[in-house]
Amino acid sequence: MNGAGEVSDKVSGDTRLGPGLLVLVVGPSGAGKDTLLAYARARLEGHAAIVFARRRITRAVDATEDHIAIDEATFAEGVAQGRFPLHWRANGLAYALGPEVGEAIAAGRIVVANGSRAAVAEARGRFAHIKVVHVTAPPDILAARIAARGRESEAEVLARLAREPALDAPPELRILNVDAVDAAGERLAAFLRGL
Repeated sequence: MNGAGEVSDKVSGDTRLGPGLLVLVVGPSGAGKDTLLAYARARLEGHAAIVFARRRITRAVDATEDHIAIDEATFAEGVAQGRFPLHWRANGLAYALGPEVGEAIAAGRIVVANGSRAAVAEARGRFAHIKVVHVTAPPDILAARIAARGRESEAEVLARLAREPALDAPPELRILNVDAVDAAGERLAAFLRGL
């Protein structure tokens, strides 16, 4: 193992992170990714093979997301030292998956992480096995959900909605998150159970 849990798959000679599976849950701000991840985490408690990642984000911790707050210097140092198996920037913030993600993947586990559509291509190059779940909702619902967080100005909400990176390939699962949390959350949990 080297770097952020990088291993060579001895069977295929692949130097991407493996043999485990990374499931990236992506979609626009306000789609409800964190809500669905929290639902799935609760429903899958006790499934030792499935790990839910806590991202590092250059933002203070709040009640809307279970993440680890880091500053820009810590992020830059982690990137420079290769501690993060995946990192990206979006909406004026820096995001990273921590070294524990690489370790879980190296141990053959399934890691489920809130990701970014803009980071999917990079993830495909870094991980031997990846599946993408795309969560979305209509624009008016997205705007209302982002505004309800109370973290951003109206201009910042509009900027988030304008950011629309395309996926590099169709996702393995699409969830239109407009119904009750348990309806969409159960679709995600069922998908993860079947992996």
